[in-house]
Amino acid sequence: MASVLTLISFYLMLFSTSCFTTINGVFSEQSPMDISTKRMEKLTHLHFYFHDTLDGTNPTAIRIAGPSKSSFGTTMMADDPLTEGPEASSKLVGRAQSIYALASQHDIGLLVVMNFAFLKGMYNGSALSILGHNPILDRVREMPIVGGSGVFRYARGYALAKTVQFNQKTGNAVVEYNVSVLHF
Repeated sequence: MASVLTLISFYLMLFSTSCFTTINGVFSEQSPMDISTKRMEKLTHLHFYFHDTLDGTNPTAIRIAGPSKSSFGTTMMADDPLTEGPEASSKLVGRAQSIYALASQHDIGLLVVMNFAFLKGMYNGSALSILGHNPILDRVREMPIVGGSGVFRYARGYALAKTVQFNQKTGNAVVEYNVSVLHF
């Protein structure tokens, strides 16, 4: 009987120390323990190379939609390697899994939805998400980091992209990325 009373007393204490609120008719709960937990935000800089291959026997990007008479609206799906150096043989650190589309009628601007899924080291299993405009003819392009997972949970920041190699005949490209990301 004493253990039942102890259990009931514990639940009453837990219930009385929680803050319950209603926001727009939706019930939510916030524990004082969550409020008191302080996390330190970190700034991480990453540097790697993205290899977008459209030709050959094993392309990493393929066309999935688009008109036949213009490039506007052309949509690609990609699973591109991310490497430490600009050479394709350089150490693999992750994959850039994305959908990108030619979204401008007046210049070559891409709408990019991309995840950098990391496969090595302390970032293994973590990812960063980008959603933004990529004006690929600009020397350096800035795109926003809009989220992340794993080590990069609650991520925000930016990615600077700079094309280091582009083959006009094949469309193959190597792009250098410098990423600055805030996360917990």
